[in-house]
Amino acid sequence: MRPTLNPGDGLLALRGGRVRSGQLRVFPDPTLPSRWLIKRVGEVRGSGRTATFEACSDNPHAPGVVDSRRFGWIPAAGSYRVVWTLSYRDDGSVTSG
Repeated sequence: MRPTLNPGDGLLALRGGRVRSGQLRVFPDPTLPSRWLIKRVGEVRGSGRTATFEACSDNPHAPGVVDSRRFGWIPAAGSYRVVWTLSYRDDGSVTSG
């Protein structure tokens, strides 16, 4: 999720919640279920537990990117809404969002 998140950054995510365009969501990778992905929500279809969303990369042209262009739309049920992030900067400072 560069440039939004970098290796070593932390986050807090809560299960459920209404899926909204622009949110960061965490969910199991449909192509490799042992791996979790963090993606930005694009378009949303439906509502409640039947909602699905387009999982978009913040850097879609980076090598090895996987998102909805590869695996399709994601069910909202079973995904987690990112509510807080913690970023470590090159100068050793910490910022939260």
